[in-house]
Amino acid sequence: MKLIESKTYSNLARAYMAECGARSRYEFCEYGFRYNGYEAIAQLIDKIAYQEFNHARMLYMKLQDAELKQIDNIDVCAGFPFKEKWDLLNNLKLLSQDEMDEAKAYEEFENTARVEGFDDIANLFNMIRDVEVRHSKVFQELYNQMKDKKLYKKAKAVAWICPACGYVSFDKTAWETCPLCQAKQGYCDIHLPEDLYF
Repeated sequence: MKLIESKTYSNLARAYMAECGARSRYEFCEYGFRYNGYEAIAQLIDKIAYQEFNHARMLYMKLQDAELKQIDNIDVCAGFPFKEKWDLLNNLKLLSQDEMDEAKAYEEFENTARVEGFDDIANLFNMIRDVEVRHSKVFQELYNQMKDKKLYKKAKAVAWICPACGYVSFDKTAWETCPLCQAKQGYCDIHLPEDLYF
């Protein structure tokens, strides 16, 4: 079977559109956090948005490999989420859910690709799915910390680092304003569980 005649081809296009949409939604959310003084969260979301861009790039390359000529159009019928609004806390929860929805779709896409004999594309879907699950966990962790007011408060002393000037303090609570450069607390690095660092 040729890729262009397969369900996998359509799934590549759907996945590409989903990744492009995710990147845009994340940039909207990143803007909201940055605008409201949560620079560190905005930077984490921006990293994830860039990773979504690279997922889209890899999917686009697989689509381009399917044909030696220019692809003028691929009809795609799929639903895409439009849930996120301007509530920062709720957006983190919704982003986590979106990532899990994508992970489920990638599992289906992987299975279809394997049945159709496209193991390299199945492996791509599998690897992207694993990253989406991780993204979901990061967004859920940020949601939990923000909801529980633990973004800048920990049970034991940790290093609070100001990325603007490099100032470091060791305490259970982050400074509200950096003593060195006067950056607001939202610039202070966020502490994620070790297994979620990226």
